Amino acid sequence: MSARHYSLWLLARRSLRQHALSTFVTALSLALASGLVMAVLVIGAQSRTVFTIESTPFDAVLGARGSQLQLVLNSVFHLETSPGNLPWSAYTTIKTRPGVRAAVPYAVGDNWRGFRVVGTDTQMFDRELLGPRAPAVAAGRIFDETLREAVLGSFVASRTGARVGDEIHPAHGVDEGHAHDEDYVIVGVLAPTNTPLDRCVWIPIEGMFRMGGHVLRGTGEEFHAEPGEEIPDEVKEVSAVLLAFTTPQVGLELDREINKSGKDATLAWPIARVMAELFDKLGWMNRVLVLVAGLTVFVGAASIVASLYDAMHQRRRELAILRAL
Repeated sequence: MSARHYSLWLLARRSLRQHALSTFVTALSLALASGLVMAVLVIGAQSRTVFTIESTPFDAVLGARGSQLQLVLNSVFHLETSPGNLPWSAYTTIKTRPGVRAAVPYAVGDNWRGFRVVGTDTQMFDRELLGPRAPAVAAGRIFDETLREAVLGSFVASRTGARVGDEIHPAHGVDEGHAHDEDYVIVGVLAPTNTPLDRCVWIPIEGMFRMGGHVLRGTGEEFHAEPGEEIPDEVKEVSAVLLAFTTPQVGLELDREINKSGKDATLAWPIARVMAELFDKLGWMNRVLVLVAGLTVFVGAASIVASLYDAMHQRRRELAILRAL
């Protein structure tokens, strides 16, 4: 480095040190403005990816006639109320259809400490059937479908402090004050998946049918399951059936058969498309956030330019010395 360049660098360093506060505020403003833009873009892209691609190992959801979006939000993301129930025969029929690799029944309607209780079967945790995105057990084991046993999602376990061997008492609906008489023993805790599965309590679907206060109306008439009494299939109901197909052609055929020709059920397929349509409808919100972030950057840049201009105006004498050097 030449003597002239070294002198300029030394003067610049001393100037920055002399005006350390204004320099720090300027640099911080620029960093925050740039970080805001990057955060808006990254969060928007990651949210879309998580909700449309990485959310579930399933391809479709079969449920009561209604909104496909509500069906997906309720069954996959556990954010909505159930649109209604399907008779058990709808589940038994769809699971035997050629091309359906997996059909997992869901029954919802209860909670434990504010977390949704989901009645299902052990297919939900079969990684050989559903692939690597199926939830894995981190501690304990999967429940026995004939016993009052429960498996907790990782978030539920960490938030409540419940462990394998503890007992839980599910409550009816979303009100924690209406606890059922039945208690369930925690036999397993799932490994974190970073999906809504982490926020659920999983019990055998048979246990959901037999929960005190639950009424089955599969035949159109009310049926109360008594202890030890066998529940006929015709009275059973499911909130939804999560489906995995061998090929996309199967989904196309079922979509045409159930949504376009049928009147009794709704097939949300593919799940990624349903969520992508939601993000498309909400795209204006993302554009507004990007616009606000852009305006923040513009205001920050303008303030930096103004402060630099003011500083240069006040330091004409120093600049004259620099020119002389």
